[in-house]
Amino acid sequence: MSYLLPQAPKYHHRKVNLYYLIEDMKSPWTLFVTSASLLLSLSLLPSCSISVGQRTTIEHAHQGQYMSPTLGGKLFTSAWMQHSAEYKALCQQAYNIATERLLAATSDPRNKGKKWAIVTDIDETIVDNSANSVHQAFKGKDYEQASWDHWCDLSEAVALSGAVEFFRLADSLGVSIYYISNRDEVNKPGTKRNLIALGFPQVDEEHFMFRDASRSSDKTARRSAVLRSHEILMLLGDNLGDFDHIFDVRDEAKRDESVKAFAKEFGRRFIVLPNPNYGAWEPAMNGGYPKLEEKDAKLRMLLRSHR
Repeated sequence: MSYLLPQAPKYHHRKVNLYYLIEDMKSPWTLFVTSASLLLSLSLLPSCSISVGQRTTIEHAHQGQYMSPTLGGKLFTSAWMQHSAEYKALCQQAYNIATERLLAATSDPRNKGKKWAIVTDIDETIVDNSANSVHQAFKGKDYEQASWDHWCDLSEAVALSGAVEFFRLADSLGVSIYYISNRDEVNKPGTKRNLIALGFPQVDEEHFMFRDASRSSDKTARRSAVLRSHEILMLLGDNLGDFDHIFDVRDEAKRDESVKAFAKEFGRRFIVLPNPNYGAWEPAMNGGYPKLEEKDAKLRMLLRSHR
């Protein structure tokens, strides 16, 4: 007995649309051939399976290796920072509030003669560094000091919405601006080039207060140095430690309590900029700075989900 396979339906002489496909699917043979073709096509595609425990670059993710949720998250938050109008609106909102506070204080006759100063952080407060987070994630790596130093030297960070205009206004009103940053001294030349190119004022040695050789992130001493000659009108930052050392603890509950204690300062003396990519909230959540694999494991354990 000869088992000849019947011909598959031909589509080249008529328009292929949903109606014709449905009609042809009524034939058992057509259904078989179509299903087999689909399975064969899928088998030829790069594998998308997840192999838990492996870490990989984005370039290798299509080969079936595991993509770190920490790095994947940084890519997604970086996409939000770089492409969403909402991020720009939030930054503009923060600087609008800061502008109102600035104008109110400097126009009040009771404040005549005061030596005002504004203290600001740099990273994710006046400039966006998400490009470096993307660069690292594409390599399958978390933060690295060498990569960060190289990024600072490139001087390619972009200004946040409203930042340049606000600081230029403050400068025109005679307010001193102090850039208190936890960038290292080695990062100063690239940072100066970057901020000058973007149009920020008072970019000089007197107003740059970077982290010293101790590499302590505590900004208390530097804020106190400003207070010796000026009255601080407001502080701007993306990290709560930019406002007070009380937030520099690796304890989520204590940081939450401190937010409540300082509730009336936010939007007044404390102007917070959004930063979903990194910050002191990470070591508070993780109990320090664990390796990437440990971070990923903690994410699975700590994040709320549903059934």
